[in-house]
Amino acid sequence: MADMFNVGNEIITGTRDVFATMLMVDLACDHILEDASCDIQSNLTSMIGLGGGLRGLLAIHCPASVAKNITGTFLGMDVDELNDDVKDAIGEIANMVAGNLKVSYARIDTNIELAIPTSIVGESFHVSGIADARRIIVPFQMADDTFWVELMYVANK
Repeated sequence: MADMFNVGNEIITGTRDVFATMLMVDLACDHILEDASCDIQSNLTSMIGLGGGLRGLLAIHCPASVAKNITGTFLGMDVDELNDDVKDAIGEIANMVAGNLKVSYARIDTNIELAIPTSIVGESFHVSGIADARRIIVPFQMADDTFWVELMYVANK
């Protein structure tokens, strides 16, 4: 079954499920970038460290407008700035997406441990991971905005 496992598709399914269930929002996604460079325009990134059978991180990268839109929809309130509510909301979304990925991997007998979300706010930063890590980036469209879910990982043997 492991050879039939498509990580990119699992990210799409898990992310869409979180947004449909928690925000009542349908996301569009038309491609998956694997081991490729990608220009990500992010003002807020929330990351979850991964351990156990998969070592690395899952990150959600959002421009400020998207992070505020997601938070406002999630919390049912107007959001005007990248404040603690926004960091917490995007961190929780990252946690739920990582949780769905954990469930997906459990189906192929791979246990993943999740760390506590960490958020970075700024305009010029680069997230780097483990040497020789596989990198999968999935751009999602929410209305007219784009955000990215990134997974950098090495499978432990």
